[in-house]
Amino acid sequence: MPSVLVPLAQGCEELEAVTIIDLLRRAALDVVTAGLDNRPVTASRGTLLVADTRLEDVVERPFDMIVLPGGLSGADHLAEDPRIIALLRSQYAAGRFTAAICAAPKVLARAGLLDGRSATVYPGAVDPAAYPKVEFTDAAVVVDGTIVTSRGPGTAMDFALQLIELLLGRESRDQVERGLARTL
Repeated sequence: MPSVLVPLAQGCEELEAVTIIDLLRRAALDVVTAGLDNRPVTASRGTLLVADTRLEDVVERPFDMIVLPGGLSGADHLAEDPRIIALLRSQYAAGRFTAAICAAPKVLARAGLLDGRSATVYPGAVDPAAYPKVEFTDAAVVVDGTIVTSRGPGTAMDFALQLIELLLGRESRDQVERGLARTL
């Protein structure tokens, strides 16, 4: 089964983090959540999240995908962590998927992974003038090669379903989506 790393930073957006983790696990993907430190993660609305492990314990492990939940404060913590930037660059160089939602695409931009690509981001989370080599769009989810970005909490389910499709195919995505009863 493909493996997915979801780093959890203090101040992350809980709706995004939990939606990503939940849907990817419904698809039977090997999802590992990793905290940047030893503390439980206090998400942006005060929800306490307990990571499976610490980032330092999985930093050498290869993953098929790394997914960054957003939340402005959480994205800032991710962007300031040199381990995260190194992981993202290594992941990209290996041709494996990196994904980010809400404010977290700015972490990919800071790592230089969005240059020459299309991406989406939470409105106002990134000054497009600071990243002139990136084509920012208003789309809910953007897939450009091995980079996947999404706009925000309202697009979290579509984002997670797209990640399932990329890793396991359309049939797996459809199976998970049917179980969510999003349509009649």
